[in-house]
Amino acid sequence: MKVAIVHDWLTNMGGAEQVVISMKKCFEDAPIYTSLYTPNNLSKELQNIDVCVSSLQKKNKKEINHKKYYPLMPAAFERFDLNEYDVIISSSSCCAKGVITKPGSVHICYCHTPMRYAWEKRDEYIEGMGKLKKKLVRLLLHYMRMWDVASSTRVDYFIANSNEVKKRIQKYYKRDAVVINPPVRCGFFDISETDGDYYLVLSRLVGYKRFDLAVKACKELNKKLIVIGEGPERKTLEKMAEGNKNIKFLGRRSDEEVKRYMSECKALLFPGEEDFGIVPVEVQACGRPVIAYGKGGVLDSVIDRKNRSIF
Repeated sequence: MKVAIVHDWLTNMGGAEQVVISMKKCFEDAPIYTSLYTPNNLSKELQNIDVCVSSLQKKNKKEINHKKYYPLMPAAFERFDLNEYDVIISSSSCCAKGVITKPGSVHICYCHTPMRYAWEKRDEYIEGMGKLKKKLVRLLLHYMRMWDVASSTRVDYFIANSNEVKKRIQKYYKRDAVVINPPVRCGFFDISETDGDYYLVLSRLVGYKRFDLAVKACKELNKKLIVIGEGPERKTLEKMAEGNKNIKFLGRRSDEEVKRYMSECKALLFPGEEDFGIVPVEVQACGRPVIAYGKGGVLDSVIDRKNRSIF
């Protein structure tokens, strides 16, 4: 039985990429098909492996902004030739599920969420754009929604990473899904006897995660905040925190450093509405509480006043 793994893009590490690592461990011989690949930004498990990139890949380019390629991604994934594979496992929050497979194959989609920028986050996506650009982007998103629904019919079985995502799959695709929460390496983390006097933010710094709320709250309350991660919102958040020495941005850190910060923090701040949220599970594996916005996939793992977590 020949298996292929398909993932939206491999340009930075996040929860979805951790899932791909677990898939690769289960199916070691399976190649990974993806739109864009920048191995220098990824963990060692995703470097020097069999990766088939799409026509969108730009050679000798260290940094690739995958968002610029959204309009071209449907066609890029449809061009992949997967006829030699019996089972295709797509890891999708965008276009990976849109690959075309032969009639006798089985396509299983592990869905992190239906295309968020085309559906529930569309208004946030176009916020701040000029009038003409908004009109053009709205037309583009209309096309992307139609393609997203049409491509969902190519999937034989949907797996949702949370109960929240299961609801979205039912609402947008009219398809049922089995919920399997993402794998989390809980055994890697330790419980520390050291109590640090700081709150923690840890993730890719992107707008929909709403880390601006964490920065504002800690600035107003004069609380110490450690921000670990990189992303397009870093400069905005740093500007927001100007003049406050209690808020520190550490960028990317090694796994060992991240583990230490997790195990010693007062609590993790998790203010966005997430599809699932692997980081809250990791922090709880360190015996530390999570202060989370009480909506979305985080409700699968953070249960108010039952597992030392607070809303």
